[in-house]
Amino acid sequence: MALAAAMARIEGGDFSMGTGGGFPYEGPAHTVTVASFEMDVTEVTVAGFAAFVKASGYRTEAEKFGWSGVFDLKTGEWRRVDGANWRHPDGPKSNAGAHEPVTQVSWNDAAAYAKWARKRLPPVADCEYAARGGLSAKIFPWGDELRPGGKFLANWWQGTFPAKNTGQDGHLRRAPAGRFPPNGYGLHGMAGNVWEWCADWFDAGYYSRSPPVSPQGPPAGAERVMRGGSWLCSESHCRGYRVAARGHSTPDSGLNNVGFRCVR
Repeated sequence: MALAAAMARIEGGDFSMGTGGGFPYEGPAHTVTVASFEMDVTEVTVAGFAAFVKASGYRTEAEKFGWSGVFDLKTGEWRRVDGANWRHPDGPKSNAGAHEPVTQVSWNDAAAYAKWARKRLPPVADCEYAARGGLSAKIFPWGDELRPGGKFLANWWQGTFPAKNTGQDGHLRRAPAGRFPPNGYGLHGMAGNVWEWCADWFDAGYYSRSPPVSPQGPPAGAERVMRGGSWLCSESHCRGYRVAARGHSTPDSGLNNVGFRCVR
């Protein structure tokens, strides 16, 4: 039986999705209508994923492969690390904190968890609508300033990427789920910390032809969409913590900056 993870009810409505001021595949901006839904208040945590594994006996793809991708803070590079998995996201000598977002989970792993929890992975439109928190045409979930009043409202990379992360926000890697204030819908971590898998296949040109009501993404593809940015996003690199930003990766990918949350 699934843990009773806190969820927020989000009333549906119209919003302007996408942007003309980001990467080409983040536009064009277009009006979308979404139905009401519930969303996990935080990313799925290591503790929550552990309950799923204990109940189901599930093995992640990283565990089956015997390795996964890890961003190494010392070298500033991505590398293949044997023994990296959701329990040991930064390598076999690391241990994941129970309250941090679970990472080293592929899209397929996240979908398996969602099915067990009687939920689903969120469509991209629902993700962006939720991330905006009721604000219109803003860059971040809290407004247009990255650090309003000098405050850090998300976990992202400060310093020079990839040479040095100064950790001014208090975290060199993943922060505990719920560490930063919620947006207008009561959702924590909709920007930064870890990228979050979405239900949709990725198609760079999809926004130019997507339906205006509850778009579900293209019918097929090679990669799945991720939203929200991570602790590896900086002002000079990716800026994935913008509400209109989207990333993408193959469904079997596991990385130490990618997690997920669910909707129903």
